[in-house]
Amino acid sequence: MKQIIFKTLADLRFAIIILLIIATSSIIGTIIEQDQPIEVYKLNYPLSNRLFGFLSWDIILKFGFDHVYTTWWFLCFILLFGTSLLTCTFIQQIPALKIARRCQFLRTSRQFYQLKIIKEVSLSNLSKLFFQIQKNQYSIFQQRNMLYCYKGLIGKIAPITVHLSMILILVGTVISALGGFKAQEIIPKSETAHIQNVLINGPFAKIPNVSTRINDFWITYTYKNTINQYYSDISILNNLGNELHQQTIYVNQPAKFNGISYYQTDWNLLGVRIKLDNSSVLQYPLISVINQRNKLWISWISTNQTLKDGFTILMNDLQGYCSIYNELGLFLGNLELNETFTINFPLLLIDILSSTGLQIKVDPGIPFIYSGFGFLMISTLLSYITYSQIWILQESEKIMVGGNTTRAKFDFELEFLKLIK
Repeated sequence: MKQIIFKTLADLRFAIIILLIIATSSIIGTIIEQDQPIEVYKLNYPLSNRLFGFLSWDIILKFGFDHVYTTWWFLCFILLFGTSLLTCTFIQQIPALKIARRCQFLRTSRQFYQLKIIKEVSLSNLSKLFFQIQKNQYSIFQQRNMLYCYKGLIGKIAPITVHLSMILILVGTVISALGGFKAQEIIPKSETAHIQNVLINGPFAKIPNVSTRINDFWITYTYKNTINQYYSDISILNNLGNELHQQTIYVNQPAKFNGISYYQTDWNLLGVRIKLDNSSVLQYPLISVINQRNKLWISWISTNQTLKDGFTILMNDLQGYCSIYNELGLFLGNLELNETFTINFPLLLIDILSSTGLQIKVDPGIPFIYSGFGFLMISTLLSYITYSQIWILQESEKIMVGGNTTRAKFDFELEFLKLIK
């Protein structure tokens, strides 16, 4: 029974079936939005209009299609595929490597005729043939009237390296699914926030007890007035408020500290500080409005207690100025930072309050995944090394020479003919 189980696990057809199931599940996880609220699935996959005639939000939630990569059945298929690779390595690949290292002498001419490449040479050319084989970097073994030569044995390690790399990738995937988490935080400039808005977390994930302070946030623009890059200067603090790490991050350049990665993801405008008629500084909120082309923020600044008279402020970027409109919607002009607006009413723009969006992520399986892909690239290079074998048998005045190779057969035939010539 054990032999049947191990042979089934090591079978290539069984591994391909499991791999197809994993690939199909990954396709489902790509098509269906992952880790969204239930309302999103009820809206996009209603019961009255099922996708493909059967897929609706209740099916998605029942089988865990909303979090495919962390479901128990997906992890079981990954474990089963890894077991199949491991079994195949120990039952087939490692024994095949041991056999390839042995001296495999051919003792009769009948065995030579089973080879695809065979030639007879005269006895006088044996020493020259031996010298040419040695010159081509073959390892040569002799037993009485028989010679066995091979080269490129390292190419036989390629299948084992492929299995090792895939197992490392699978292990990294499972570790990330069980011990990783991802959070999204919107933090105002100069404020401090703890990790609270966790989007995805594994059953064994541990939320670090650190907080993040936004020292500064700014945006650079191109000469065409389009956004070039977002920057956030952040400090990572412990539970006592002491700074542990400080770094300026931007898109595609995250900050890393103790396995935690901080990515720049979003931004927003929260409000403006304005001084009216030599009075105290007041803070007004900015409300985001829908626009197809870019972001817009708007605020109403009242000049009296009735709230009927005042100005409308409109902003669409963080370049340090805003547009002023009266209560009828007529454009009055632009107002820059620390500039006084004197039409109808004194107005001084003190500051623009902004916030930055950070994605905080812990992925403990990344080193295993990167190592796996590294070994996979090495195995690709090793697979190009051809494992070639040459046999020589002396019978009276006749010498039989035969050869075989695993790949690049045309090149091996040319090399074999040159050796004979």
